[in-house]
Amino acid sequence: MEETRAIRKKIAEKIKSSRTIAITSHLRPDGDSIGSGIALYLMLKALGKEVRYINRELPGLPLSKLPFFSVIEEGEIDPQLFDLVILIECSTEDRSGQKNLDKYFRVLIDHHLSNDGKVELNWVNHHEAAVSVMVYELAEDLGVAVDETMASLLYCALVSDTGGYRFTNINAKAFAVASRLIEAGADPIATNRMLFECSTFTKVRLTSLVLSTLEEALDGQVAMICLRQEHLRSLDIQDVETEDILTIVRSIESVKLVIFMKEYQPERFRISLRSRDPVDSSKIAESFGGGGHKHASGLYLEGKKDEVTRKVLAALPLGGLRSSSQG
Repeated sequence: MEETRAIRKKIAEKIKSSRTIAITSHLRPDGDSIGSGIALYLMLKALGKEVRYINRELPGLPLSKLPFFSVIEEGEIDPQLFDLVILIECSTEDRSGQKNLDKYFRVLIDHHLSNDGKVELNWVNHHEAAVSVMVYELAEDLGVAVDETMASLLYCALVSDTGGYRFTNINAKAFAVASRLIEAGADPIATNRMLFECSTFTKVRLTSLVLSTLEEALDGQVAMICLRQEHLRSLDIQDVETEDILTIVRSIESVKLVIFMKEYQPERFRISLRSRDPVDSSKIAESFGGGGHKHASGLYLEGKKDEVTRKVLAALPLGGLRSSSQG
């Protein structure tokens, strides 16, 4: 606890002493990174800082409905333009997709176990349910009052990263922070509608196509689904948020691990893993150079779909699945 306060204070002091600041978050940004990032942007603006929020990639619906979403720029952080770069929820600097950040003083705020810590100020607390909880606490050290807009953004980030308070990262502190954010003006009903009831006919059709690929392994303990480029082409869309498709498959009672393979280029897959005890999905992801949380992680693999499937299934003893199925 004292160590957390100390690093938070150092980050606040660095922010206060900086004039120009860039914020960036990870590739394939999620609700926590985007909501927390915009909230932090507004906090820094309140301090009179020159600040830009620059991401290599931008999310689509529903996150594009967030207030002040338009402040996020898509692109590269220019060299030698800022006093400070703040990385939101990047377990490693490479996860930001940005280049040449070693030329800057860097602050990293993260809650992932797999963090390499190769920055000047590294604030990692894997006990926190979401980075939004950490940004909320940072506001106090910065001397910034969390207004209704900031509260709405941070609350959305918290709800998103906990799956509506259903994931195992939820804890009592997160509920306490959620309560304070609601008191500050966050609307839980509006947030839930935006995150979980914001779909389109195209999205529902895509969900049907992806679910049609459903396979099982290891006596139903593993479920596998795949989003192919041909699915996107058939519906004339480039990309779409797919977390809720994962949630549907994870709801199968016998399933301890979901493997979601998303083909982003021919024979190149971005793989999301979602698990339940006793399976540690981060260990599986790390064996391929990926990472994340115990029950939510990801990795990249190349090869034909069947080859990629075999590689991931072969790594499952690291997660304890085969031992539990044989026992």
